[in-house]
Amino acid sequence: MPGTNLTRAEAQERARLLTVDAYEIDLDLRGAQQGGTFRSVTTVRFDAAEAGSTFVDLVAPTVHEVELNGERLDPAAVFQDSRIALDVAAGRNELRVAADCAYTNTGEGLHRFVDPVDEQTYLYTQFEVPDARRVFAAFEQPDLKAAFTFTVAAPEGWTVISNSPAGEPGPVAEGPAGAVWRFAPTPRISTYITALIAGPYHGVHSTWEGDGRTVPLGVYCRPSLAEHLDAEAIFEVTRQGFDWFQEKFDYPYPFEKYDQLFVPEFNAGAMENAGAVTIRDQYVFRSKVTDAAYETRAETILHELAHMWFGDLVTMEWWNDLWLNESFATYTSVACQAYAPGSRWPHAWTTFANQMKTWAYRQDQLPSTHPIMAEIRDLDDVLVNFDGITYAKGASVLKQLVAYVGTDEFFEGVQTYFRRHEWANTRLTDLLAALEETSGRDLKTWSKAWLETAGINVLRPVIDVDSSGTITSFAIRQEAPELPAGATGTATLRPHRIAVGLYDLEDGSLVRTERVELDVDGELTQVPGLIGRARPAVVLLNDDDLSYAKVRLDSDSLAAVTRHLGDFAQSLPRALCWASAWDMTRDGELPARDYLELVLSGIGKETDIGVVQSLHRQVKLALELYADPRWRETGLTRWSAACLEHLRNAEPGSDHQLAWARALAAAARTDEQLGLLAGLLDGTESVAGLTVDTELRWTLLQRLAATGRADDAEITAELERDATSAGERHAATARAARPTPEAKAAAWASVVEAEESTALPNAVQEAVIAGFVQTDQRELLAPYTEKYFAALKDVWESRSHEMAQQIAIGLYPAVQVSPATLEATDAWLAAAEPSAALRRLVTESRAGVERALKAQAADAAAARR
Repeated sequence: MPGTNLTRAEAQERARLLTVDAYEIDLDLRGAQQGGTFRSVTTVRFDAAEAGSTFVDLVAPTVHEVELNGERLDPAAVFQDSRIALDVAAGRNELRVAADCAYTNTGEGLHRFVDPVDEQTYLYTQFEVPDARRVFAAFEQPDLKAAFTFTVAAPEGWTVISNSPAGEPGPVAEGPAGAVWRFAPTPRISTYITALIAGPYHGVHSTWEGDGRTVPLGVYCRPSLAEHLDAEAIFEVTRQGFDWFQEKFDYPYPFEKYDQLFVPEFNAGAMENAGAVTIRDQYVFRSKVTDAAYETRAETILHELAHMWFGDLVTMEWWNDLWLNESFATYTSVACQAYAPGSRWPHAWTTFANQMKTWAYRQDQLPSTHPIMAEIRDLDDVLVNFDGITYAKGASVLKQLVAYVGTDEFFEGVQTYFRRHEWANTRLTDLLAALEETSGRDLKTWSKAWLETAGINVLRPVIDVDSSGTITSFAIRQEAPELPAGATGTATLRPHRIAVGLYDLEDGSLVRTERVELDVDGELTQVPGLIGRARPAVVLLNDDDLSYAKVRLDSDSLAAVTRHLGDFAQSLPRALCWASAWDMTRDGELPARDYLELVLSGIGKETDIGVVQSLHRQVKLALELYADPRWRETGLTRWSAACLEHLRNAEPGSDHQLAWARALAAAARTDEQLGLLAGLLDGTESVAGLTVDTELRWTLLQRLAATGRADDAEITAELERDATSAGERHAATARAARPTPEAKAAAWASVVEAEESTALPNAVQEAVIAGFVQTDQRELLAPYTEKYFAALKDVWESRSHEMAQQIAIGLYPAVQVSPATLEATDAWLAAAEPSAALRRLVTESRAGVERALKAQAADAAAARR
């Protein structure tokens, strides 16, 4: 029984046999307000190379009719698991399937949400990877493209949006009142980027003018968020992306319109549905946020827009090239922010180095590390492969590839690729072939070294100086650390194109005085050009962040950076040094207490608000997990005191002030600090310039609840003030965070033990898990280690992928940093025989505990120095 899985071999055989022409999909959503199921009728026309057996995919409670080439088939006989078995004729075939499909509350398929503000229902689809089959019968694989025509019956007054435009809705022929929306056929696209969004959504409209055409633009959200929707800012970023991509891609925007829909309870950041992008509605900011949040939203907008060409126009043949799809969109979105005329975020590569590459480095050191070109055997493999290698390492390597072949040559190759493969499916070799043509470079060796091997290299400077401080030798040592146990592949040294930056103090600032760019290859690369010059204060390898590698500072540079990290004149070298220090902390090379000292010495001068917020998260994690437990409370108390001091000294109304307020709310522990949080919440305390708005109120209350300073009545009162879906999620987090056995038991039961009929929606489940796991409640959470392993396999086998993954990762006893946790994990892995996907998730979590133990040992050793 295949369950809901599909192997690559099965997909290849089906693609060999079939060529799909068109789908006609008729959906009746008039009963959406009541929930349950909806009527789905699919007609699909396709050709078969020969007569043979195959199947169409469908996940549905009930199949009423199956008709193939005019012959009625018995649904009970042909529909089993998630497949309808078909014996197709050579040549032309027509299939009709009528079924009742189910609304979901998991963010997969057709998600149904009822807004507590207006009690109206809002629907949206999420089909990547394999969930179009939850809405209509489909040959669910990316290389069986077709034209899609949707007809939708919906309640009167609703807005219905799909990939193509629709005319004015018409009357329904029979049954309950409603209106019928008929959409124009799409171009040939894959099933996973089709979309349907329906409900009484609020919309704002505009256009993009360029390339001799006008493209209609739409931005939508629920009416309860309309007052917060900054549509013009979203349109501004979108038009900037259209202008820049149009120039770089030299290919007309492929679709007839471009809608962006901010939808509730969305699992990902956004989804590149052709012409109808869905985006999590947390990006409609209800309260003040820092500029880093706007930058992140802009990157998301541009990422999805880039997919309209790379991913939607030209699509991967199979999911092993998912990395290329996502990496290209990430690279080009950041490049657009950095280089587009008039961009608000020309420092975008700093953010990329600070956030995306840190994610990649972490992922690449897990037992599940894999080559960028991962082997995707089936859908189970790809579902857990939306990771830091797929997105961030891949984008980092693409950035390096651009430097290697040349920017102009890279985009000329991309233009060739789009023209050559429009509306088709491709493999990586198709893109590399186009780049070889335009650059004249042989990319086979580069591909083998960077895309077909796993793991990360470490670059260290090896410097000798004489008594006068003059450099007598300079080399770069490349290391290939052994891959973690369980990882596939072997450690590999790679060719790197890097810059070496030399920095000295001038008028109180660390300024780059020399830059040398070179190729690093093999274990030791000499740099003779630096011999004979004075030793600088800081030597920074991989300056300008050209390559993908972990960088270490020599002892003299580390000492200078510890004193002067905040004094770099530019944000990117600061971010690279911060990232290096954080990675050294995670690796146990820099004790957590020393990392705290480094941050405290430099964060006050850090101007990049995104870097500041990352440091807040990293310091807290270092102290909670990587510090010697005997010193942990000392470090946390020192950090929370620093947060309070920085909050009081921050410029009133600034982004930094808001960031420090949130940092204090996350770390507060003394009576004074918690009293301030309570006072800010009830209005008896204030900080000049700080607006305690809706989101900040919840942040304060959640910490008060976690420390026992706020009870259920106070949480209920706050929810009455903010009777929205966001308020419900925040209240769920606060209730689960309370430090009582009863609160933990209730939270656990609501997530792990609930029956299907009472299961929490995806976003609420995520909120409960976030509140349940509190690092300063280790003793209270200790009994749940055994409960986790007792329940995990059943959870995985009985829940949808998204819901099960939330539980598998979120409730793993990561805060129980001890050999006993490793032993319990190993015993479960040996006895439970989990699927490959579940084994991967648990093994990754186990690696976090193992890393924390190593770091704690390093921190304890530092105390004995």
